[in-house]
Amino acid sequence: MIVGIIPARFASTRLMGKPLADIGGKPMIQHTWQSAKKSRLLDKVVIAVDDEKLYKVAKSFGAEVYMTPQNVASGSDRIAIVAEQLKDAEIIVNIQGDEPFIKGKMIDEAIEPLLFDRKVNVVTLARRITNVEEMKSPSVVKVVFDYNNFALYFSRSPIPFVRDARTNLQRIETGEIYKHIGLYVYKKDSLLKFTSLKPTDLEQIEKLEQLRFLEHGFKVKIVVTEYDSLSVDTPRDLEIARRYFERFGKSGDRTGKK
Repeated sequence: MIVGIIPARFASTRLMGKPLADIGGKPMIQHTWQSAKKSRLLDKVVIAVDDEKLYKVAKSFGAEVYMTPQNVASGSDRIAIVAEQLKDAEIIVNIQGDEPFIKGKMIDEAIEPLLFDRKVNVVTLARRITNVEEMKSPSVVKVVFDYNNFALYFSRSPIPFVRDARTNLQRIETGEIYKHIGLYVYKKDSLLKFTSLKPTDLEQIEKLEQLRFLEHGFKVKIVVTEYDSLSVDTPRDLEIARRYFERFGKSGDRTGKK
């Protein structure tokens, strides 16, 4: 069984109560759940919450919901708690609760390598960066990968560094700089192994959980997608999401690349 788990934490430091933020008359977490259910490969989508109000709201729109402790270190730890309870689950998909318009096709793209290659244990997505703002932003995580599409490194800095480029635009055009999209697909035992490991040095320096995989020798498969994701982390992001819904959501057209 392939299960999508959406971790939803109420006490976000930059946007308190973020999962319940209203977008077009629905809480953000409902948009994420409905978007995830458009995946053709997921057998089930559940939500992992840390708050009673969140639990009741998710139940009210028909989701299968699991209550988890508030003092969980990360979203990965939260979904691991739920994954252990899902005895029939073989593949777990970590779907970020703050991406209300995640494409079902993106989820399926990330799942496919685990269906066709037994050597693959962890998969995530990347999209080529096409503007200078994203390249320079430390909130946009970058990834470099080898010729077999396995991750070499994740960083908040622009990587690779294009030494011969004279401008930032040249860096983008010649360097093939990729944005990491934080959708993860794991074999269940790989997820449980990962969350049992202590945080690593590079992980703590960059504040990037995925570096724990690389520092412990896990191979992370990168799938390059043409789609982008709209992540809501700040009040400004929320306004952008609301405008996006006004433009695409009411008509049901959410096929835009952004």
